[in-house]
Amino acid sequence: MGKPRYNLDKFEHLLEKRANVKDIIAPETIEVDFNHIQIGDRYFRTLFISGYPRFVSANWLSPVINFDHSLNTSFFCYPVSSSGILRDLKRKIAELEATLKADEEKGRVEDPTVKAALEDAKSLQESLTKGMERFFRFAFYITIPANSLKELDRVTEELISTLGSLMVVAKKTSLQMEQGFKSTIPSCADHIKITRNMDTTSLSTTFPFVSSELTANEGILYGVNEHNKSLVIFDRFSLENYNSVVFGKAGSGKSFMAKLEVLRSLMFDTEIIIIDPEKEYQRLCEAVGGEFISFSMDSPAKINPFNISQLAEEGENQLGAKILSLHRLFKIILGDLSTSEEAILDKALMRTYKSRGITPDPKTQTKEPPLMEDLYKILLGMEEKEAQSLAERMERYIKGSLAGIFDRRSNVSLKKKLTVFSTKNLEDKLRPVAMYIILDFIWNKVKDDLRKRLLVVDEAWYLMQHKDSAEFLYSIAKRARKYYLGLTTITQDVDDFLNSEFGKAIIDNSSISVLMKQHPAAIDLVGDVFYLSEGEKRRLLSAGVGEGLFFAGPNHVAINVAASEEEHKLITTKPEEIMEMKEGKEEKDRNNREAKEDSHK
Repeated sequence: MGKPRYNLDKFEHLLEKRANVKDIIAPETIEVDFNHIQIGDRYFRTLFISGYPRFVSANWLSPVINFDHSLNTSFFCYPVSSSGILRDLKRKIAELEATLKADEEKGRVEDPTVKAALEDAKSLQESLTKGMERFFRFAFYITIPANSLKELDRVTEELISTLGSLMVVAKKTSLQMEQGFKSTIPSCADHIKITRNMDTTSLSTTFPFVSSELTANEGILYGVNEHNKSLVIFDRFSLENYNSVVFGKAGSGKSFMAKLEVLRSLMFDTEIIIIDPEKEYQRLCEAVGGEFISFSMDSPAKINPFNISQLAEEGENQLGAKILSLHRLFKIILGDLSTSEEAILDKALMRTYKSRGITPDPKTQTKEPPLMEDLYKILLGMEEKEAQSLAERMERYIKGSLAGIFDRRSNVSLKKKLTVFSTKNLEDKLRPVAMYIILDFIWNKVKDDLRKRLLVVDEAWYLMQHKDSAEFLYSIAKRARKYYLGLTTITQDVDDFLNSEFGKAIIDNSSISVLMKQHPAAIDLVGDVFYLSEGEKRRLLSAGVGEGLFFAGPNHVAINVAASEEEHKLITTKPEEIMEMKEGKEEKDRNNREAKEDSHK
């Protein structure tokens, strides 16, 4: 069969007559095949629904609305006069009863499909007669857009399979692709008219454009559903895992939303631990009586990376697990290691622990752990040249400019409901090292003492820069549920996170995802990972501060993060608002002093 092709040469057309809107927006080529339509570089295929299940529930078409690909859908509802339908129903009921009676007289087994049809017809007849129902003819079409024929075929199969799981039969509008496409554009015209009889109740269940509700009986308030202005209230600890990821460009409101979640989670007896590279959580921490720990050259707070967890898991060698963790740490500190250097480091670590009387025997692992300086001395005493090289590269952390940061006994504890670890006063080069050590320290504490906790890792891209730290963060995300821990991963460098195999794995192990305003350079990658429609991509590109998409399990809604006035004052990071509050406090203090002086006079 030949393919009709329409070539629209815009320039010649504009020369012949004055340009209008149609001339400007019209595509250059449209190719109509029996099985699809090609408009420019895009391909389209339309399906019509020919079969429906006998019984359906409200919002039964939500899998189509939540389908992982953009779809254009259209419904056409044609009211039908009840008098004509009642006349047809009377005749149909008589035919069905006659069929059943004939089968009975001939001794045949009663046909269950005929009996079911008779029951449905009688029920509909009664409803129409009493005025409880009206009758309609209903048409349902879906057009699938794609960038290639291969993608179009794949999505078509997936959609037909999804509809099939709902007992819905979908067929291609073969030889009528042009009419099918026209039926799904916003022109309100049905060019195919393939309809199905439906009463009012049945028709109402086909209306799927009800936004997903994320309002539960328990949990915290995350914001307002922008579709219907309902509240997004959710308990992350009610999902299969308690992890979440938050993506957005700088200034989109990521940290604001995280701080709001922290503040509200504290009211539900949740212990919060935060790794804060930019010192954004200090005011919040001090306001709720938490502990703010700042790491720097002169800071009294120290964490010994050689500490061993005191809780032995069944079948797990705690010393072996710690040495594996230290291997990752020293790859971040020293850079890539050769195979021989890794072997030397492994041998040196075993000797370092043995020098303190610590062996794979769990009974010995309660002894005081070694320090980084002990490892340095062990390496110096080894004969291999690789050991000397490792010691030289480590020396700046023991005796050089970085001495005293990572080679001291731990004096940090997690006794408060909110603990914030800040790395702002460290050089950028040291932040990934410090964040890894803090994360490892927290993980050991979490395993030793089971409680309901949230761990917030802000600016997680620091950890994603190194394969070993990224892998460690992923291992926490994968195992956190076992220890009643919810991991919140926040980053503005979406490319670094999503281009990492461990970054994508963390997303797969997170039941909640929050996408806020995105940079145009990252939107396609974000769209591919989260299966966003074109409309959702545009929403993220134009989103205001605190606006975005909230994914929880299979549902997602557009959200606007909302805070009370008091909460806003406590968690805002806008410089102008902070200065205004500071000036207001100074003025209030001055007025109080003047009032006090006047009272003394």
